[in-house]
Amino acid sequence: MTGHSETAVEKLDEAGARAELARLADLLASANTAYHTEDAPEMSDAAYDAAKRRNAEIEARFPELKRDDSPTDQVGAAPAEGFSKVRHRVRMLSLANAFDDDHVIDFDRQVRAFLGFSAEEPLAFTAEPKIDGLSLSLRYENGELMQAATRGDGGEGENVTANARTIDDIPQRLSGAPDVLEVRGEVYMSHDDFARLNESQSAKGGKTFANPRNAAAGSLRQLDSRITEARPLRFYAYAWGELSDPLADTQMGAIEKLADLGFSTNPLTKIVETPEAMFDHYHAIEEQRATLGYDIDGVVYKVNDLALQKRLGFRSTTPRWAIAHKFPAELAWTRLEAIDIQVGRTGALSPVARLSPVTVGGVVVSNATLHNEDYIAGRDSKGGDIRGGKDIRVGDWVQVYRAGDVIPKVADVDLTKRPDDAEPYVFPDTCPECGSEAIREEGDAVRRCTGGMICPAQAVEKLKHFVSRSAFDIEGLGAKQVEAFYFDEGLPIREPADIFTFARRDGAALAKLKNRDGWGEKSAAKLFEAIEERRRIPLNRVIFALGIRHVGENSANLLARHYGDWPTFEAAMTGASPEGGAAWEELLSIDGVGETMATSLVTTFHQEAERASIDRLVAELDIEPVEAPQTEGSPVAGKTVVFTGTLEKMTRAEAKARAEALGAKVSGSVSAKTDLLVAGPGAGSKAKKAAELGIETIDEDGWLDLINGA
Repeated sequence: MTGHSETAVEKLDEAGARAELARLADLLASANTAYHTEDAPEMSDAAYDAAKRRNAEIEARFPELKRDDSPTDQVGAAPAEGFSKVRHRVRMLSLANAFDDDHVIDFDRQVRAFLGFSAEEPLAFTAEPKIDGLSLSLRYENGELMQAATRGDGGEGENVTANARTIDDIPQRLSGAPDVLEVRGEVYMSHDDFARLNESQSAKGGKTFANPRNAAAGSLRQLDSRITEARPLRFYAYAWGELSDPLADTQMGAIEKLADLGFSTNPLTKIVETPEAMFDHYHAIEEQRATLGYDIDGVVYKVNDLALQKRLGFRSTTPRWAIAHKFPAELAWTRLEAIDIQVGRTGALSPVARLSPVTVGGVVVSNATLHNEDYIAGRDSKGGDIRGGKDIRVGDWVQVYRAGDVIPKVADVDLTKRPDDAEPYVFPDTCPECGSEAIREEGDAVRRCTGGMICPAQAVEKLKHFVSRSAFDIEGLGAKQVEAFYFDEGLPIREPADIFTFARRDGAALAKLKNRDGWGEKSAAKLFEAIEERRRIPLNRVIFALGIRHVGENSANLLARHYGDWPTFEAAMTGASPEGGAAWEELLSIDGVGETMATSLVTTFHQEAERASIDRLVAELDIEPVEAPQTEGSPVAGKTVVFTGTLEKMTRAEAKARAEALGAKVSGSVSAKTDLLVAGPGAGSKAKKAAELGIETIDEDGWLDLINGA
């Protein structure tokens, strides 16, 4: 252990036992801190176990000497100051969702089309219950659990290693595993354990949880691992990240290997080979849903052959080879008490139903989205009936469901219960927040406030978006905090740049903040540290964080990959104009960027106030360029490639994915910046234009010869 000469337990007298218990308490407390909090173990597992076993034996012989701080009663270490960040070596992606049979049939069809499979060719999938819990990645090195991290934004999660070690379903050591193995799965809580936890919490006046998922997430993310230990968490393994050696050739084989290594895997996982077989297993699982003892919200289908999974690859945030078939949302009837209008970051006026509280799917719902004014009226702006329009009125009895088991929505109205005095709802034509005119442009289903920067609701929502998890994700600065700072005359944050000039604008900012309700010296200091840490940030996060209309997370990734760094992106947006020109044409050539998004981007960078705000922000940041793919030896790295005509040996989607993996940029149109045109049979105007511009043109065989071995 530590070189200490130990007296056998049976030979200890009372004084010796007391001294030995004191020594062991200090030794084990220090080991816990090093292991759980500092991630720097100072004892081997065997030595730690031996010390803890010796402590228990002495306490059994001298029970009256048991200490208040006995290691027997302690798990883990004292609470950490906060969670450190973990960069996932292999991104943890979410799944695309299917909400009906047609979506699943489309998924099967799209997979086959991408691979070039006919409808008759055999193609196997796994089908497994989708656990409603918290995603967790467990990293093992040489069989030892080294790190556990939440999914976070997919690229970066929170280090919850100390907490994960307290979960019985998570092995601390593996035998027969690859040298490097990242096991991924779901942390969850059973229905019975959840009920007992809420009863216990209620009895001692503590916080109760709305559902098992919230309870599991809240329990795993405790700063004190002793609290996590006291919570009945469980873990199902179903996937993996980084591997030094493959687990198997198939998804099912890999799951079976995880089970052999000691992980809990779901026994309802099954091989299915047709959409019909998918539906049969889906309904079989659905029928057991109420008796499983834990929450599931659908069934996940994955292509079974791992080689085919590799060919299919990934979109920006979801794999092409998997989909989650969600269960129908649960329904409930309640009264509509009022309709409120919320103003979003793009100025959109969004109606919200205020409801008499009702339980839907185990969660108490008192608000629901009403989409837009046409949905409420049941008529479009020209007076025609619209699909789904309800003529919804205050006082109506409405049917509420939770879309994807998450977002409450109004599904129907019971006209037989409508009050006699219920009046049609009149949608406002002015912003309820700033009084500016709210207009609805031709073809837009949404009415928008024209107040822009003067509208506090838009400004606050932009700031909330800016600090959201997929954007800047500043520890200690969430939606609640930015809203408070926006309306704080003493410490105002009115635009993103203000976050990074906080301390510089007011030398007493730290002193002011630590004296505010809910803040102290440590939390205030940590906020300033977190802000400083986020000055260096990847390009895609910055683009997304700007909150430009029509530019979501996927689009931000596309733009970042195409332009590479901020100066190039900024120059392109400044130089582009919807009236045309090289910069505009290049923007439109990006696969996935259309005129609507391009116009929104360019308009933002050409609006004086918006551009000034962006410039002030960028001046405070160190924006990281996009990491280039590993393309050593690639013959197409850095080149712009266009595919046209019919490809016969691979699908267009597969060719594009392969080109991008080799570091090429794939464009949808030919221009002077095109380096290579791959033309199959039926190539038309693109081949002609390439010839006019003198661009190298090859056929599909030439393309395959070029990239083979890369």
